[in-house]
Amino acid sequence: MATVYSNIASNAGAGTADLDNTRRVFNFGDRVAELSPQQSPFFVYLSKVAKKATNDPVFKFLEQRHQWQRRNFEIHTAMTTSDANAHAAAFTAGDDIIVKSKYDEYGKIVSASECRFIVPGCVIAVKADDGVVYRMKVSESAQVETGTSVTDDATSLTHDTDDNKTAIAGEMLTTVGTTVPSGTVFSAGNKGQVIGSAWAEGTDTPVGWEDYMYDREGYCQIFKTGMNIFSGTAMATEYRGIKNEYQRIWQDKLMEHKMDIEQAMLFGEGVTTAAQEAAGGGAAVRYSHGIIPFTSANGKVYNLSYASSGYDAFLDAMEDFFAPEGGNSGEKLVLASRKVITYLNKLGAGSFMNNSVGSSQYRLDVNNIPGAFGHTVTVVNTIFGNLHFVAEPLLRGPWEDYCVAVDLSNVAYRPLVGNGVSRDTFIETNVQNPGIDGRQDQIITEGGLEISLPETHAILKFS
Repeated sequence: MATVYSNIASNAGAGTADLDNTRRVFNFGDRVAELSPQQSPFFVYLSKVAKKATNDPVFKFLEQRHQWQRRNFEIHTAMTTSDANAHAAAFTAGDDIIVKSKYDEYGKIVSASECRFIVPGCVIAVKADDGVVYRMKVSESAQVETGTSVTDDATSLTHDTDDNKTAIAGEMLTTVGTTVPSGTVFSAGNKGQVIGSAWAEGTDTPVGWEDYMYDREGYCQIFKTGMNIFSGTAMATEYRGIKNEYQRIWQDKLMEHKMDIEQAMLFGEGVTTAAQEAAGGGAAVRYSHGIIPFTSANGKVYNLSYASSGYDAFLDAMEDFFAPEGGNSGEKLVLASRKVITYLNKLGAGSFMNNSVGSSQYRLDVNNIPGAFGHTVTVVNTIFGNLHFVAEPLLRGPWEDYCVAVDLSNVAYRPLVGNGVSRDTFIETNVQNPGIDGRQDQIITEGGLEISLPETHAILKFS
């Protein structure tokens, strides 16, 4: 940056000599977010309600998705029952039920996975093509096999990790209650789920199953904002407009630094150059995750229309988005572009209100309320949960039609703090060379964004 001499810029004065004892460090971490909160709503909310220090610039965390509230599946391979199955007894050979789950052992949504939660002694319910839901028990004597080269036989319950399916031998299935008529068709895609277990008196310990926790990592990015060297003369001179030019520039630089953090945590892509730099002998550069690219790649994306989407369209999306098995809370902070905020508050044709009132005015609940941190919040209430819309001024240009719905319980601002040293936002003063007749300061922050359970966050894209 240029050096300021009585408001005249040059490049003289900057250097790398040892600093003298006039350098001061001021912790500004808890105050920087309070500067013009309307300009950086995401960083403000993170700093106020989701701040969690880390003692490692590459921080790792675990995601837990409780699968006991899921245990649902669908038919993988179509099957038609034989004549023998008209009785309340075991299915016959060949009438195997082959199923798949739409989430893996970590609870992450996938196209197909084996159903390890189906174990001997459990009771399952499966919908047939005739619309009837039939109940069946998996025999306690079923032999569980898991792997890539499992072999089906008359006593097997196989979890095939190669073909991502689970096969229950027909001989290991007994109907419960309503019998399954001969010729009953279970087509691929038909839904089912585990509905409990049933055991006889005096029986042995059952076979168990486990889900797993998923490991992710995030990165602390180093943000630096420099300031021109102000000569002693420049600092003593009173200027037109604002007398103290040094203080004016300082305020601008603090805002610039805060907006750099806001931009990175919205749009950044979380990577580290550690491997490349190690090969070249240099220092690693780390980049924080940004909520928009991370959610676009790993979370939910819903496409909406300015012309036709109203409350009903939001309701359809929220039915999926707020699904409790995904670990969702009932409240979402929605950072919206000014264009989308305008759409939500218009009354004429092509507006949210106009698209909604025609068909569902009896369910419409939209309110503008003051936010806790200086923002005006538009709240859209649905039966599944509430969306708290806040204008995000940085959603413009390529992102002018975007909203990002954030579950604040599953994000965190992670400043680096350890060994008694805080790398949360701080100011270093007098970083110029000793002997320079002037002053130069800098602002530094080392921190990153942690985003967990990405399916609890969503992008709403308007067109």
